[in-house]
Amino acid sequence: METKRTDKDILVKGLKKMGFSLVCMFLGPTLMYIAFSNQEKTLYIPLLIAAILICILAVYLAFMGLKTIMDSMFGKPPSK
Repeated sequence: METKRTDKDILVKGLKKMGFSLVCMFLGPTLMYIAFSNQEKTLYIPLLIAAILICILAVYLAFMGLKTIMDSMFGKPPSK
């Protein structure tokens, strides 16, 4: 029986997704703080919408990055 090895190419893709997710995890709340501190400005609503979308993107990328890393370590089940 052959032991499974980590697919390094897929692992690197997963780590890149996690890195981008980390950037979004800091950028989203920072933009949200800036938006809430300047509610009287004209760019309040667009900045708040962008911040919320970046926060959602951070969560999505974190889950997809973890899934990709797990696939690189354990492999996908064979599809029929």
